[in-house]
This record gives sequence, structure tokens and C-alpha cells, in this order.
Amino acid sequence: MERPALLSRLHWLGHDSFRLDGPPVIYFDPWRLPKDSPPADLILVSHDHHDHCSPDDIQSIRKPATVLIANPSAASGLEPPVTILRPGQETTVGEIRIRAIPAYNVGKPFHPKTAGHVGYVVFVGEESLYFAGDTDAIPEMAGLATDVALLPVSGKYVMTAEEAVQAVQSIGPKVAVPMHYGAGVAGSADDAERFRRLSPVPVVILAQEKPAT
Repeated sequence: MERPALLSRLHWLGHDSFRLDGPPVIYFDPWRLPKDSPPADLILVSHDHHDHCSPDDIQSIRKPATVLIANPSAASGLEPPVTILRPGQETTVGEIRIRAIPAYNVGKPFHPKTAGHVGYVVFVGEESLYFAGDTDAIPEMAGLATDVALLPVSGKYVMTAEEAVQAVQSIGPKVAVPMHYGAGVAGSADDAERFRRLSPVPVVILAQEKPAT
């Protein structure tokens, strides 16, 4: 199977932080960014926890025309203007369509469904990418069928590698990319490797690009 073109533009910045090169330049949950990070056209924030919603990192890449999108709890702590998306809502920024997907724990207290945390599906040209946020494998993932799925694998606060395999089976992406490990929060590279061994779809483990010092 040919890899989605989006993969060649995707950069893992550590933990759950990613940049998709543009145009437009899109950041997901920017945290601990290098000082020379390129400015953003679009920033997506999944929830208000400090390792996902970092006002200082956001300001470092924000320019006057940057569009900032967040769930309500994250938006409340960010400098306006912020476009609020709740689970199930959609918006369009230029030619990019964004859909907010619920993100929550099942049987764990860290990310309750009632908190309204989100992941995002972004539609870029002919392809789509799902950034799951901090979540377990949940029914709302069924049939998303994105080209790329960015999935947490560390366990504890989010799903384990084995549960991420269940998520892959539900989503049906062409390619999966593991996240939420190796940042001193939870998980290690072993979780990503285990996910790759077990996954029924190709898994691409991205090298962390230029970690912040």
C-alpha cells in the first residue's frame, strides 16, 4: 500500500505534539517546542492539561492570522480569539475541514467523558488525519477510516499498545503513528514498538524532531 502523502509532512515534536508542514502549517497540542519552530497557520488544542495546552508554546508560534481552535476547557485559559469546538462539531479554516471527536477514558478518572475533551480529524486535500488526543479506545472511533491515525499507546492515562490495536481495528486507517510516550509523562519507546508488532495496519514510528532543551 502506498503511504499517505501527509506522512512526509508530519513531524513528531515529542509526547502528543505534532506539526504538519504546509501550506497551511498545522500544530497539534504544541508543548516544549524548539525555539526556532515555524509559525503556525492553524493550532489545534485537545484539552486543558498542561502537557497539551501550553500558552507559552502557543504564543511562540502564533501570528496575527493564526487560527487557534480548542475545546472549551482549554480555550478558557488561552488568549483570544479562540474558536471553540465541542465533541461532534465541525468547522472549516480555508480549505481545511476540522471535526472534533470525543476523547475520554473508559474506567479511568483522568479524562472523563463529561469534561468534553476532544481529538481532531482534519481533512487536507484528498487525505485525512486523525489526532486522537488523550483517550482510550472508544465507540466514536468506529469507521473514521482516516488515511493517518495518531494514537496514544503508553497506558496509565490513555490506552495501552494493545488497546491501540483495538482502536486501529475500529478506525480502519491506512497508517497509524504512535504517540504519548517518551516525554517523562508515561510510556516508552517499547510501547510504540509493541504497537507496531501487534497492529494489523502499517505503523510508522516517527523520530522526535529536535527536542526542546
